Amino acid sequence: MLNFDELFAAADALSAPVPVVAAGGADSTVIQALELARRRGWVDPILTGDEQQIRELAAGLDIDLSPFTLVPDAADSAIKAVRCVTTGRAKLLLKGQLPTPNLMKAILQRDGGLRTGKTICQVVLMEITRDRRTFLLADTGITIDPNPQQQAEILTATLEVARSLGCDSPRVALMAATEKANEAMPETLAQTALVERAQAREFGPCVVAGPLSFDLAYASVAGARKGIGGDVTGQADAMVFPNLLSANLTVKSMMYTADCRFGGILKGTSSPVVFMSRADNVETRLHSIAFALHTLPQ
Repeated sequence: MLNFDELFAAADALSAPVPVVAAGGADSTVIQALELARRRGWVDPILTGDEQQIRELAAGLDIDLSPFTLVPDAADSAIKAVRCVTTGRAKLLLKGQLPTPNLMKAILQRDGGLRTGKTICQVVLMEITRDRRTFLLADTGITIDPNPQQQAEILTATLEVARSLGCDSPRVALMAATEKANEAMPETLAQTALVERAQAREFGPCVVAGPLSFDLAYASVAGARKGIGGDVTGQADAMVFPNLLSANLTVKSMMYTADCRFGGILKGTSSPVVFMSRADNVETRLHSIAFALHTLPQ
């Protein structure tokens, strides 16, 4: 799977910059990340939000806003940004300094939103630099307690992202607190059913295993010690979690304690959305932009 150095190289090789609109652009990390991406030739940046605040922040950062397009409207920043995508003015939407519910409300508008009828989920690309490991995690940000159909759609979206990053037949671990189906843990029974559907080739070329605990999905030594093998054990290209609680706790633990690089996008929308936390820094936003650019439909 491509790492972030390779994603940066791919973005550097773009034939033309991609128009990107930030919802909630009055944020220093958003402005800095888009300026860095613009200088590299990746994007044509559009900012929505409080124009005066945006200009004050840019002045404090010594960033010239003349190459940026400003769409001022502090109250309806998310709606204006989504409209830029639906009208073709932008190809990517970037979550800036605004709460997730505000952005999702704009995305989920029945008229003028980015609905596709599919489950919307956040897919994070995680690179553990110490181990030279790169893998996906989903859904880390949106669907609280996915039902079986939503789980299947989250798996499908994750597989699509993995294939766009170079995995022709992704190895996917369905994450749980155990490696055995257990009636006391209903999610493990649903995961067993997903594995059977994957074995029937319902999701295309892939290898899906589960339930699997994190140690088995990540470390081959754990599999050796527990006597559990398989094509996914110790080498998962993606980890799909049973609910938002387990996914979000896992990914944020890694973000703040591991030697890692990461970025996130939304899938299930009509266009990928650069989507991470308001607390993220410039580097993470830049990683997320490079990640999103690579998943755009060709």
